[in-house]
Amino acid sequence: MPDEPANAVVESLLEAGQLATTLARTIAADLQAAVTLIADSILAGGKTLACGNGGSAAEAQHFAGEMVGRFLFNRPAVAGIALNTDTSILTAIGNDYGYEKVFSRQVEALGRAGDVLLGFSTSGTSANVILAFETARGRGLKTIAMIGAAKPPALEMCDVCFCIPSEATPRIQEMHMAIMHAICERVETRLFARGGE
Repeated sequence: MPDEPANAVVESLLEAGQLATTLARTIAADLQAAVTLIADSILAGGKTLACGNGGSAAEAQHFAGEMVGRFLFNRPAVAGIALNTDTSILTAIGNDYGYEKVFSRQVEALGRAGDVLLGFSTSGTSANVILAFETARGRGLKTIAMIGAAKPPALEMCDVCFCIPSEATPRIQEMHMAIMHAICERVETRLFARGGE
């Protein structure tokens, strides 16, 4: 029937809206903690490393773009690096060490105590993201995870974990994007309260 695709879109939007409402009532403390970790790191001369696979890689790259560029207003650049964007590094590490080390090897090279690692994984079980978190913790980085409904034991180590109560990958990623935007907004406002240029 002609209206079925439109109805499916409406249902998806309603589902996303309901999920966003649920999260808005439950993540305030985690959101504040994540903003504090990133802002404090930046104020101390640190940076945020971000990583993920597939759609989560796009979210990591989006985050880095918002930090280095701008979010709501003109202001000084903020250090953010997406670890999934350099194909030469990714393929060299993948070829020489295995794909599970494509992010941890970069954390080892680029991460310093006081930096932050932001990892996206809809399943929460991406081996390369988990290994990156393990490496980050060993090097004194703070860690923020964005995952789906299940929180694997391997991610209990994270300083902040946003667990989206859904099994649907699109909904999880949509909520990750909303939370990531909220973090960017609050970090920018906290660091540059006068609104930049």
